[in-house]
Amino acid sequence: MFRPTDIIRQRIHSDIDEASLPERAATAEWLEGELAALGRRFGFDHCLLTQFPQGDGPEFSANLIATTWPEALKLAYAEAEVFAVSHLVTTFRQTILPVFFAANPLFGSANAETRGQLLSLFIENGIAESFGLLLRDRHLTQYILLLSGRVTAPARDDIALLQLSAMELIEARAELLVPQLGPKEKLSARELECLRWSAAGKSSDEIAIILDISSHTVISYLKSAMRKLEAVNRMQAVARACRYNLL
Repeated sequence: MFRPTDIIRQRIHSDIDEASLPERAATAEWLEGELAALGRRFGFDHCLLTQFPQGDGPEFSANLIATTWPEALKLAYAEAEVFAVSHLVTTFRQTILPVFFAANPLFGSANAETRGQLLSLFIENGIAESFGLLLRDRHLTQYILLLSGRVTAPARDDIALLQLSAMELIEARAELLVPQLGPKEKLSARELECLRWSAAGKSSDEIAIILDISSHTVISYLKSAMRKLEAVNRMQAVARACRYNLL
């Protein structure tokens, strides 16, 4: 059974105590077992749960949470560096609906040699046709669940039950394995208001008129927001606030 201790170590923020690692490893193992059992209920032999890759962390190993893939396949796929540009990820950039893939969706821009080697490994392990779900937890963190090993899509009612069951597992345990992004210090309501109007293209003077405060006060709020978001300018502060779902 896959034990993702090394990957968990990579994902943990520096301020999380090493004593939490055994608990996280146990959580990952429990989640893997539950997802595998869920997949088998609907005729799937393999499962893969990842966080949806972001621009600053596209690597497969950085986003992997749990999988029943054998170690050799997992390592070979990580080394190929095609996860973020795979058909799986690009599809879920365009839809939130469950998708059945009639062909292996895990390839992207790999060269012919790498693609051939990976395809052989996937075929050997019975991973071809797959069913994918895009999931979210209460923090709006996105996950991809890929189930493989059956050649037809589940029935509509089964899809609804499968999605609900997967969401319950995500809510129960998966978020413990994914660091929740956000500022270390909470932004005030005024700071967020100033950022929202900055995002709308308003200058400090215009924001001051809208909020009926002085432009000096607006600048003070924006500087405080930039500090809390560890941003070097307003544009970066707005971008980070959007990424943290603050705006």
